[in-house]
Amino acid sequence: MTAARPARAAVPAARRLVAAFLTGVLAFGVAGCDDGSESEAQTIRIGMLTVLEGSLQAPGSELRDGFQLYLDMRGGRLGGHPAELVVGDEGYDPKVAVESATKLLEQDKVSAVTGMINGGSVAAIHPLTNKHKVPIVGGLGRPALTDVAYVWHTNLISVEPGVAMAPFVKQQVKRGSVYAIGPDFQSGRDELRGFAETFTELGGRLANPTGKPVFSPFPVTEDFGPYLDEIAESGAAAIYCFFDAQNAITFVKQYAKSKVSHLPLYAAGFVTEPASLPEQGDAAEGIYNGLNYSPDLDNAANREFVAAWNAAYPGRVPTSVVMASYDAAAVLDRAIAAAGTNPSPDAINTAIGGLGQLTSPRGPWQFAKTTHAPIQKWYLRQVRRDGRALTNVVVSELATLGG
Repeated sequence: MTAARPARAAVPAARRLVAAFLTGVLAFGVAGCDDGSESEAQTIRIGMLTVLEGSLQAPGSELRDGFQLYLDMRGGRLGGHPAELVVGDEGYDPKVAVESATKLLEQDKVSAVTGMINGGSVAAIHPLTNKHKVPIVGGLGRPALTDVAYVWHTNLISVEPGVAMAPFVKQQVKRGSVYAIGPDFQSGRDELRGFAETFTELGGRLANPTGKPVFSPFPVTEDFGPYLDEIAESGAAAIYCFFDAQNAITFVKQYAKSKVSHLPLYAAGFVTEPASLPEQGDAAEGIYNGLNYSPDLDNAANREFVAAWNAAYPGRVPTSVVMASYDAAAVLDRAIAAAGTNPSPDAINTAIGGLGQLTSPRGPWQFAKTTHAPIQKWYLRQVRRDGRALTNVVVSELATLGG
């Protein structure tokens, strides 16, 4: 297991200074309080579980850096308190996440836990955070949970990308069936279930031989040839997929060279995130995908957020993962400020429930009372060329989900 460490050490001082220069950028409208009593204020530790090596290194780094950007823009403070981000290894097995979470909760005494790429990690540590009455304020996806008293998510429920995209795919594929494929881990199964259930409820038909999505072993699949051959044999009129990071790069490139390259490929937005597009190249051009954020959204909060990110991390395009982790920090900033002079994790959790509507780079959103996940707009994007570079361009709104 990678030892927990303060994430500030991972951010070059020059970048912190650039970001600190932008402290006037308050994407959530209300910043944390600062009464000038820093020497007396309680230091707040936030634990982050993420993946910083292997096939999910890119989104893992984005989780860390999005949260850190918010801290750097506010002088390393949340809710008027000095704040420290302590990073633990999420790993690729929920057992690793539990081990890391145990250290964060029992040794580091964190006031909240954030991050987590795999929804299985959220489910695995959930009993532990409930026991300690410490909120999870996650910045990526998670599965549906029956008890969300201490669970809040600033990005999405894992089924939602497929739910948002299914009506558009049904509209586009007027005749024939759609082959659905994704990786065999918790988030992958959730993502494809959301699409398959919604698509078939709308009268669509899956081309998969079993009538259910096909899942490739994760993260070890490097050859998608057998799956692409099966798609060809299925008679599908189109393909819908969810993959992320290296799997997304590999699948899209192999699809473009396969015998089914003439079929339209529709996707969850994570398939064509900016870190993957340079390697996917021409193979990604034209792919329609759905997500809750795009860096070209035209609103004041997003313009400020993108400017701050570009100043701190030149050459890297902000993603939905960056945005949601930034928003997780903003949620904690406001909640900690509202939770009193020496806020306990339980008080912070209560304060989150009273935040109401929030202003974000994605547009206005709020936590749903029943799921504690965002009620938010979803956007249809298409990969298009901007000069030599490929980028996701917002085409239209898909739906408002949540609640």
